[in-house]
Amino acid sequence: MKSINVRVKRYDPETKESRYQNYAVEVGDHEAVLDALIQIREYIDETLAVRCSCRSAICGSCAVRVNGHAMLACKTKLTEVMSDGETVTVEPLGNMEPIKDLVADMSTFWAKIKQVQPWLKPHMPSPDKEYIAPREAMSDLANTMNCIMCGCCVSDCTVLAVDKNFIAPAALAKAYRFVADPRETEDAKDERLKELSKYGGVWDCTHCFECVQVCPKGVAPMDRIVDIRRTAMEAGFRDNNGTRHSNSFANSVKKSGWLDEIRLLPESLGLDDGEAQVKFIPTALRAIVKRKMPPIIHHKRPGADNVKRIFEEMEKE
Repeated sequence: MKSINVRVKRYDPETKESRYQNYAVEVGDHEAVLDALIQIREYIDETLAVRCSCRSAICGSCAVRVNGHAMLACKTKLTEVMSDGETVTVEPLGNMEPIKDLVADMSTFWAKIKQVQPWLKPHMPSPDKEYIAPREAMSDLANTMNCIMCGCCVSDCTVLAVDKNFIAPAALAKAYRFVADPRETEDAKDERLKELSKYGGVWDCTHCFECVQVCPKGVAPMDRIVDIRRTAMEAGFRDNNGTRHSNSFANSVKKSGWLDEIRLLPESLGLDDGEAQVKFIPTALRAIVKRKMPPIIHHKRPGADNVKRIFEEMEKE
């Protein structure tokens, strides 16, 4: 047994105030963060609010932030997160309002899930017998269906933190589960892809990998977001800033071996959209003042032909 300091973020719903409180806890090497929290609640401070249920990393209800990253408290060993003089900091999930102490209001999470309409849209008469999807099609979806709705990815999403319109990783991963389902009709699939390609959808993800890092079940939401992007582009949904940005980036690197930043923004916005271009003039002026303006004349990098050859080989595939 060893003594550790658990620093818990408390929230009082009556005063709307937050504060940190330290608890000294005796724990064994095998114990999880949830064990320490339950010990605090049962033997030290019965006013501490903690949400938990299965204690088997299945229900997802014990998700909290530990040392700044979302985790399942029941799955996270204390020995893995001890730092800073044996202090472990535990906070409620981010991007959601706290209800009390470590219990977060999941309304934001569920609203995002509902936004993608998480159900099949077969648009066909009821079949005479069970429709059995091909094994190879469903094996691709198995990883996505491992999601236990814990909210860890939503908690740590850096885009949602600055833009509440973003649908968020969990919902977009759930959307892929239906986009890639062979039982979904093409009309319904196109309808989904069209909506997901709009503002707040798949193109707003910044590839920070935080959702991949914190997902306790290996769903890798960002990878599913990239899959939807690829599927949407193949289906012809290319009239959006995200697709134009992707194409401009790739074409620039293919041609010169590195990114032409001068062309990236105007090509992403659409060269025929003068109004959108004008809005970014102040940003360009600030970049010039801060000496952050990329070179006007874009030269090829040494070895650019090799980069081009890689692109051409990949395009053949």
